[in-house]
Amino acid sequence: MAQVTLYHWEPNANSGKPMLTLMEKGVEFESHYIDMLQFDQHRPEYLAINPQGTIPAMTHGSRVLVESTAIMEYVNEAFSGPELMPKDARDRWRVRWWMKFMDQWLAPSFSMIGWSVFVGPIVRQRDPAELEAAIERIPLPERRVSWRKAIHGTFSEAEIAESQRRVALGINMLEQELGKREWLASDTYGLADINGFNLAYAIPLSQPSLCNDEKTPNLLRWLRAVYARPAVKKCWALGRTDMVKRVAVLDGEQI
Repeated sequence: MAQVTLYHWEPNANSGKPMLTLMEKGVEFESHYIDMLQFDQHRPEYLAINPQGTIPAMTHGSRVLVESTAIMEYVNEAFSGPELMPKDARDRWRVRWWMKFMDQWLAPSFSMIGWSVFVGPIVRQRDPAELEAAIERIPLPERRVSWRKAIHGTFSEAEIAESQRRVALGINMLEQELGKREWLASDTYGLADINGFNLAYAIPLSQPSLCNDEKTPNLLRWLRAVYARPAVKKCWALGRTDMVKRVAVLDGEQI
């Protein structure tokens, strides 16, 4: 039995970050799928692992680890395998800068748009009373607010507009940065690329007017390079919803 168990949803965004890190390091782990659309992350058996009710979570022996980016760094340091942090101090700073930018700036905006388009319409099909009971089980008050907004489509026009602005700015910043080097934060593939890809993989599909081979050739080159890695293919094979089909946009010769 594997010493490591990863509790995750689909192999993208927060769940995909530690999952791909484990696979790139060659670490064997037990995959425990948590169906976010069924609110599995708020059931007692999962709350016993992570009382905050957020995913992913990882156990390594008796240790319980939460917060996806912190888990990525833990995996890189705790296990042998390819080094995913550069040696140069400035490059390591750049890795952490980009991961913080992704987590605190871009991810909330992508989540708002994604929840409005994908999560909300699916979850709304459930019985209203059952749905409200599931929302009330969410431990964190701010998450209850976000879920209600996503489910009922009540993000304001101003909130959506600000998210779109941030996404557009982020796309431009990624394009400029990836014109400087092969990978996002250094001359070698690593944690910044894993973090960024799991957030940005579907940008060509969701933002076709902003991200395409003509306007963002550097970003598309990078997305395709990450997508071509064997660990990425293996990671995405663990997906169970139609969301996994979105990454196939990168199979196209021209976007």
